[in-house]
Amino acid sequence: MTAYKAASALDDVEVVRLTADIVIVGGGTAGCYAAVAIKEASPSTDVLVVEKAHVKRSGCLAAGVNAINAYLNPGETPESYLAYVKKDSAGLVREDLVYSIGQRLNRVTEKLEAWGLPFIKDELGRYKPRGKRSVEITGESIKPVIASALEVSGARVLNRVAAANYITDDGRVTGVYAFSAREKKFYVISAKAVICAAGGAAGIYRPNNDGSARHKMWYCPFNVGTGFAMGLRAGAEMTTFEMRFIALRIKDVLSPTGTVAQGVKARQVNALGEEYLNRYENRSTPMRMYATVEENKAGRGPCYLDLTHLSDTDNLRLKEAYLNMSPGIILKWADEEAEPNEKPVEICGSEPYIVGGHGQAGYWVDLQRQTTLEGLFAAGDVAGGAPKKYVTGCFAEGEISAAAALEYIQNKTTDDRVSEKEVNSELKRVFSKLGKQKGAAPDEFEERLQKIMDEYAGGISVNYELSETKLLKARELLKTLQDDVNANVTAGNVYELVKAHEVIDRVLVARVLVEHLLYRRETRWRSYQERVDYPNSDDSRWFVFINSVYDGQADRIRIIERPWKGLVTGNDGTD
Repeated sequence: MTAYKAASALDDVEVVRLTADIVIVGGGTAGCYAAVAIKEASPSTDVLVVEKAHVKRSGCLAAGVNAINAYLNPGETPESYLAYVKKDSAGLVREDLVYSIGQRLNRVTEKLEAWGLPFIKDELGRYKPRGKRSVEITGESIKPVIASALEVSGARVLNRVAAANYITDDGRVTGVYAFSAREKKFYVISAKAVICAAGGAAGIYRPNNDGSARHKMWYCPFNVGTGFAMGLRAGAEMTTFEMRFIALRIKDVLSPTGTVAQGVKARQVNALGEEYLNRYENRSTPMRMYATVEENKAGRGPCYLDLTHLSDTDNLRLKEAYLNMSPGIILKWADEEAEPNEKPVEICGSEPYIVGGHGQAGYWVDLQRQTTLEGLFAAGDVAGGAPKKYVTGCFAEGEISAAAALEYIQNKTTDDRVSEKEVNSELKRVFSKLGKQKGAAPDEFEERLQKIMDEYAGGISVNYELSETKLLKARELLKTLQDDVNANVTAGNVYELVKAHEVIDRVLVARVLVEHLLYRRETRWRSYQERVDYPNSDDSRWFVFINSVYDGQADRIRIIERPWKGLVTGNDGTD
């Protein structure tokens, strides 16, 4: 490692050059597993994980989880897993990617247990099912367990360092620019290959709660789409941003409903006590959300999960399950001096998120999870085309990308000849926001972004509904916002500098999202992508993947249609 002072006006920023064989952006589920998989397969390979927070409590699993939601219980197979994902997603998924995940789900689950995570088992020592494709765990400590495996593996970790952009050379990714979240320090990290596992995007839309509670949401509020934005600025092809994910959650605390619906078999009822899902055509994940919205619009809301049938023992079991991932609801019940079975629990939808784990937004990848940029691989919530991954699906993609990256770097050398001109250009882009005397704080731009997206791009206040006229307005306002935030966002300290770049990245992701929403002129996924001006699906025209590439020089977003292809051995989904 060499350190020197930057030869620029920002000469109080320390520039640190590092090299590694493989750099992993993001120390969450997929990133940690990828690092461990690389070190197990090739102990001499130098792996560096770059994590904005700290790997012990970062990403979607920071607070824990109470079930493994992608596991093949007896009678389930990779084929049945694919059929389930395909049906739940209105038929349009990358079958090759989903199937490759299904083949690995049980093996990576057993690996997690071997690392020390407690699994709940029956009297015969078998995993206790919570559904056809899920098992119960005691998972509050899941992220520390994963982080411990990462530490044992010997991979290096840069904690509290935020990735900013890829280093590229003629379309090939050769490393990562990053900056410290604590110090005035800028990193130039050269590598033979990069795996992006930076998570999806929250904070694009106005959330359920406001003020000091605005980060009380379902998805990790610090996953802001930076992985997407880095790829977009480098020219990577993205897919299916229009399949937003909207979570059906317990009102106010945004706790997951699966713990109740599957764990204790609660009924989903409206204010009249009717099991309203019977009115709707199917019980897919998007339809359960859509049905709840429609019941409220029809005056039959609020809607609830009815827990009044629970015994005292079941009450206790339910509380224990929530303590493993969402303790806020326990505090809510305590504050109300109520037990879960004393009254139904009100449910609502979250704001939309852009994710490739529950939805299928993300990088367009081949079967080995290589993106359209040479040397760049993607795993987890940033990899598109394969929804309903959950924890173990992200593990599976971490494993796949790890093997592919290892193969790619064979006989390659690390190119660390990044010019001073390029380094100083990115250094200026990153640190020029720090200490500016004129402009506005990141929070002000974040509020503007969320207002635009909520009102014109299908947020909570408009029942998630989309139309061309409003989306065109969103396009116009977002372009103005992007120009404004790039020129005028300010940061009083390094912590605010991180927030400044988070909102810059969110605005770019929002612009691409709106282009996707505009282009798909049908309703493919209820609520997630509800076009009121095109209310029906159209398989004859729209059974395709909507992809995009951003041209930063021209500031133009180009939409590409990719044909759907079924499961073919070796098919990477490209034409």
